[in-house]
Amino acid sequence: MDITKFVAEFREAAFLLGDYGTYHAQLARRLRIVNKKLGRATPKNAKYTAKVPVTAEDIGKNIEALHLLLLTSERAWASAMAMKASHFEDNAQQDIAGSTRQHIVSRLHKAVQHAKKMVDLVSDTAASGGSESDVLEAKAYAYALAGAEEFEKQAEGTKSKNAKTQRWALCLTNLSAARVIYSSLFKSTQKDLFKDVLAGTTDPSIRYAAYQSRIPRTVGVPAVAMRYFPQDDETLVQAVQRLDATALQEEEAASSHSQITWRGRTANVVDAAIGQALAAIDAASTALDQSTSSSTSPKDRANAYDDILIASQDAVDATRRAIEELEKEGVAEGDARMQDLRVTNLAVNYDLISWRVGRNRVLIGNDDGLTFPANPPQKPRRQRKDGKEWVEREEPTGRKLARLRERIALYDAILQSIDSVKDLRGAARDTAFTAELDGRRAYFQALKCLNLSHSYAFLATPKQALALCSRALSLASQAASAPQSESLSSSSAPKLEVSREQTQMLKKNLENLNSHYRGVVALSQLFANSDAASKAGLMNAAPVVERLNEYPSSGSVDLKNLVTWPPKLKPVPVKPLFLDVAWNYVEYPGRAPQVQEPEPAKPAVEEKEERPQAKKGWFSFGR
Repeated sequence: MDITKFVAEFREAAFLLGDYGTYHAQLARRLRIVNKKLGRATPKNAKYTAKVPVTAEDIGKNIEALHLLLLTSERAWASAMAMKASHFEDNAQQDIAGSTRQHIVSRLHKAVQHAKKMVDLVSDTAASGGSESDVLEAKAYAYALAGAEEFEKQAEGTKSKNAKTQRWALCLTNLSAARVIYSSLFKSTQKDLFKDVLAGTTDPSIRYAAYQSRIPRTVGVPAVAMRYFPQDDETLVQAVQRLDATALQEEEAASSHSQITWRGRTANVVDAAIGQALAAIDAASTALDQSTSSSTSPKDRANAYDDILIASQDAVDATRRAIEELEKEGVAEGDARMQDLRVTNLAVNYDLISWRVGRNRVLIGNDDGLTFPANPPQKPRRQRKDGKEWVEREEPTGRKLARLRERIALYDAILQSIDSVKDLRGAARDTAFTAELDGRRAYFQALKCLNLSHSYAFLATPKQALALCSRALSLASQAASAPQSESLSSSSAPKLEVSREQTQMLKKNLENLNSHYRGVVALSQLFANSDAASKAGLMNAAPVVERLNEYPSSGSVDLKNLVTWPPKLKPVPVKPLFLDVAWNYVEYPGRAPQVQEPEPAKPAVEEKEERPQAKKGWFSFGR
């Protein structure tokens, strides 16, 4: 039946075009169409007659009967939300009270009544044809509307501090039931639709109601939902447990993450949502270690970072919301809660950036791009027309440059991420931390210069390659001398941390490559000066390797012109063609001697004029 999907799609389509008033008008038009389809519309100029109530058999025969109840309930809800939105546009500073509040509550009450009627009809699965999940979706929808009605009832006016907190209990009960059902549906179906419903309206409403009920912020929304879930409804409890056995046994995620440590400083986790996000990060980190060890392709290992990046982003968002709430309450920066949140904010943001850098490092390669191996040659799948095998060819220079271009883009993203860490609040004051970041930035910048030098080497410009390699060597020396963090990551997956062995290996490799490029540049300079030296009579233009049969007149050999550099394509002398005639006269090993057969006697014939025979073979020798 897809009750939640039907409602969510209708709301999304309407809100893309307008507001709650637009949604209400669309629902009214849709209701008229559905009534005509079901034959329930009053004909034009006819007397109004009471409509027959919708039954479970009607839903089983035509799904439009179910849509009729949903549209009627949604129309009442949209009417209430439109009045509420209109009031805040006109009188944003005043609370809704009096007849307007009563009208809003009455519209919500009507929506709840239609939703409860729908639940009763869908629960008759034999007649309606609905499944157990359809019944739970209908109940979740009805509980959400009932929670919204109680929310509006209790939000009327400004309450004093001595007001009873139990008045929010019914609101929390309805919203908690809706949250548990939607959470169970999300775990069983893995549809993001249910997750969006929880994050959109259910969880924020529970958090506000819990705040009004004097429940500490350290108690998370799942724990509040477990506390206020209607356990006395055995039918609902059994249905939820059949869908998700652990739905009612969910433990508080923040219990094991009540503290967070950042560079030797321990901060208390003052918000339960942050603790839940930290627990999700630990679970995703464990899954990442398992997936990266089993995956072989760099793209597969990089895709395994998606879950932990999402969990880290949730932790960052939860921390930011907690800070904003304290700022709205006017909490000073010297307060212990605000200090703990500042430390937590710096830790979770650094963790998020570290995972992003780790993902880029996986895409670059296992050695962070220190080497540039050639791709294995790939043969075409189709066979050649002549039946021969394809000849393996070296990777073209254009493809090599394209791969290097992708690496440079990843290095730029890493450097940008490291610079964003310095912009975090509180990071610039830690001089030791800033020095570590500078060392890591120098490490990745040296790798970028190294790969740029490879591209210039492929383009046969050794001077530019030497300059970039020299720059990379200076940056590698800076990275090797920078302080290293003493704390080690608990995950084996790559992150922002760089070990001392990696920096030393990079420095050693660059020293060798720098010497190589110096030699190439020296040879290219000698070759460039060879023409000028030949014209000045300082040396013979021909290299020594081509004049081995000549004795040097000066008694010394010019060691600066030993071979031609770079080598050029030129003809090489081979065996002359006329020497092949030796085949007719020389007895070679393994060749059977030819025996001449005697010529048969020719009958006497009249002598005829002899004509000279045409010469055959090459150079008239014959074969």
